[in-house]
Amino acid sequence: MSGHGNHVANSTWMRAVMMAGMILTVGIVGFAVLGVFVAENKHHTWEDEHHHYEDAKDEWSAGVADGTVNGSDHSEPLYIAKEEAHNAEVAAHLSYLTYRVAGVTMLFIAGAYATFIGLGGFLNASKPKADDHHDDHHDEHEHHGSASPIIFAFGIMVFLWGLPDFIVACKALLDDTVTAELGMLGISVSGMLIMVVAVSNWWFEDLPFIGHGEQIATSYPFEGDHIRKVGLWVFIMSEIMVFATFFSSYLRMRTEWCTKWALDDGGFAGCRTTSDLELTASDYLRPGGGKVDGLGESVGDFWTLLPGGINTFALIISSYTIVLALKTAKNAKWESPKGFMGKLMPTRKAAVRNYLIATLILGSLFIVLKLVEWSHLVAEGFTIGTVQGSIFYIATGAHGLHVFLGLVIMLYLVFKADTVGFDEDNAQGIEYFGLYWHFVDLAWVVIFPAFYLY
Repeated sequence: MSGHGNHVANSTWMRAVMMAGMILTVGIVGFAVLGVFVAENKHHTWEDEHHHYEDAKDEWSAGVADGTVNGSDHSEPLYIAKEEAHNAEVAAHLSYLTYRVAGVTMLFIAGAYATFIGLGGFLNASKPKADDHHDDHHDEHEHHGSASPIIFAFGIMVFLWGLPDFIVACKALLDDTVTAELGMLGISVSGMLIMVVAVSNWWFEDLPFIGHGEQIATSYPFEGDHIRKVGLWVFIMSEIMVFATFFSSYLRMRTEWCTKWALDDGGFAGCRTTSDLELTASDYLRPGGGKVDGLGESVGDFWTLLPGGINTFALIISSYTIVLALKTAKNAKWESPKGFMGKLMPTRKAAVRNYLIATLILGSLFIVLKLVEWSHLVAEGFTIGTVQGSIFYIATGAHGLHVFLGLVIMLYLVFKADTVGFDEDNAQGIEYFGLYWHFVDLAWVVIFPAFYLY
């Protein structure tokens, strides 16, 4: 195949199919190890702790019934033993969810990656070879319009059409008490497949691009800039307004809520008793923060808050690795480092690819830990059915969706870096994606302290 300045053989596209197989293999192995083997052991531990709790509760109830134990005295040894057994059961349940959800999420992400890169590569490899004379004439001109965004937008519409059922099916992955049928994913999956077709066509148009024929804006105030870069900045400005809506709504509501922190600090007017309490995500995430008599059973500890903390560092580091990829691609005088890093990056092409792979892994880690964290919150009773829960899950979910979509694009950048390659002429593809990725990173830097620590 040929395009804007370069020829791409069908065998190159088939390399994407091979990548899909490798990615899917990693996902299956991760699911087998974490989601099946380790999770099954954790499930047995959870069952043992549940039986222990039932025995402790029965012993305490029997003592209350025969009058040997004061049911309202929380200093009674039997009551303390019952509570400790309950906390151990909850902790065992959360431990099971950690590995089960992590394994399932790895399989889902690997399947999504394999579908996008594999099906996209197969569709492009199956396209008939264009006439070379026509391509040479076409290469002399700048980029033309593309139907891919329209097809992609239609796919999003179909996906959103089936979103309610899709959410129920996804919730079943986070909460083992919820059941869902596989057919509930049908409409949304169809939308995803349409998006795959749009993305694969975009890849077909972009992969041969070697830096020639970039369209330049001519209107104020963007004259002289690349049109793609201008479009991305306009898109980011619109995204800022979306997340500003989430953030301002949360702050407006948060200042009115009677949170656990406010109650512990003496409260304010309308915040004097536990009946006025509004438990937020930060309450559940703090050690024991959501445990209020009659209102919550949270036994959150350091490990409950840890996923959000790791995710913060993962995104910050991923912004650094994407910068290293761009810097390496633009450095015509790049030299391989010495020692171990030199073995990982023997050439500039390999260095750019590996920096992008590191960014992809860090972003994927964010998604895995995000769903693990959600599973813990849902298990402890913090659901989307409350105002506090809806704002939290919609805001963090919208951000997670942006991360995932960015990872799909990054997957293509890895493929292009491994095949055609990036250099000082066509590195603007990494640069423009980096602008988007930095925005996603900065959005999380604002979300984390507001929703998790405040």
